[in-house]
Amino acid sequence: MTDPLAPVLAALGRAGRPSSDYDLNPETILPEGLKLRPAGVLVAFDVSGAEPLLYLTKRSSHLRHHPGQISFPGGKVDPGDDGPIGAALRESHEEIRLDPANVEVLGTLEPHETVTSFLVTPVLARIKAPFTPRPEAGEVAEVFTVPLSHISNLANYRVESRRWRGARRHYYVAPYGPYYIWGATARMLRALADGMAQ
Repeated sequence: MTDPLAPVLAALGRAGRPSSDYDLNPETILPEGLKLRPAGVLVAFDVSGAEPLLYLTKRSSHLRHHPGQISFPGGKVDPGDDGPIGAALRESHEEIRLDPANVEVLGTLEPHETVTSFLVTPVLARIKAPFTPRPEAGEVAEVFTVPLSHISNLANYRVESRRWRGARRHYYVAPYGPYYIWGATARMLRALADGMAQ
């Protein structure tokens, strides 16, 4: 029987390259001596149904950073974490109540640099048994799933732009139903889709 995550595993086996929020904005001048803070996000797939489903969150609208945006569960690496993988697992447990014991880590993609000075490592994982997500009140407004077929289809990605800090900034988007997936989340998904398409 074929592993439903075979395309994801194949992408992990191929050499990728780091990505950043500046990929589509090469004219951006970064400050000298910029220090990036390490972070990890969990790209977790539920394979219990007919098609693998990816878990994403919609951040609370009253958060100071990225309110209302679509994101992976995850966050910055704390001193007690075992690197980005540990941070992704800990934050996923806090944000959506996904037990780390119910997660099989498959590997990591190349890190992504954000405009907010984080170096984010996407941690790809399989959820071992079905679970019911419980969003952390105050931080997560909603938890939802997106089919692997949607994020693996390069035709579902497009480039949009808006004014940001006095300049026009371009970024990837990959809308799904009522959810506007954009920015760093869309860029990391695009990197995975590129790997699956090779």
